[in-house]
Amino acid sequence: MSGSAPDPAPRAWQRMLSGRRLDLLDPASRDIEIADIAHGLARVARWNGQTRGPHVFSVAQHSLLVEAVGRHVAPACTDPDGLELLLHDAPEYVVGDIISPLKAAIGDAYRGVELRLLDAIRGRFGLPAPAPALARLVKQADRIAAHLEAIRLAGFAPEEAQRYFGPAADLPDRVLALAEPWPTAEAETRFRARFDALRSS
Repeated sequence: MSGSAPDPAPRAWQRMLSGRRLDLLDPASRDIEIADIAHGLARVARWNGQTRGPHVFSVAQHSLLVEAVGRHVAPACTDPDGLELLLHDAPEYVVGDIISPLKAAIGDAYRGVELRLLDAIRGRFGLPAPAPALARLVKQADRIAAHLEAIRLAGFAPEEAQRYFGPAADLPDRVLALAEPWPTAEAETRFRARFDALRSS
């Protein structure tokens, strides 16, 4: 219609419960709060929610599992290394957990958003970009955790899990216990407590 106002630009930010307004395309470290991350990750389901048990297996719990696996694989892991492991999927508190086949189909657009968010998160908590050895450890621990979750929770046969996530690892009971889904509030509380412990050391 002639003379009508132009459509406003699409909204690219999200209001957080902390009151922050996070720009998803150009995130600023000052708008990152660990309370928002813990709250969001505890409510994002791994495997699109297609897991066994009365509770979803959240990204918050997966993150705790990855940190524990990383420390088992690399016992000399420092607490800053542990934070990198714990926060490796932190962008998913706003963009969700998209399964790997769909990420590949979407391509670079999603990955770019994810990486900018991760850079802002690292900046907020004083973490540098990981050295190559730490980046490899994060990837290794993530794949080991995914293998465990795939078999225990997501209905994969062992040969399928090995094909897509690599070989299984021999993990102690204290690490295996982290693959038993928790209620949302417990996942949020334990993620936040682990973050605080790593930051205060």
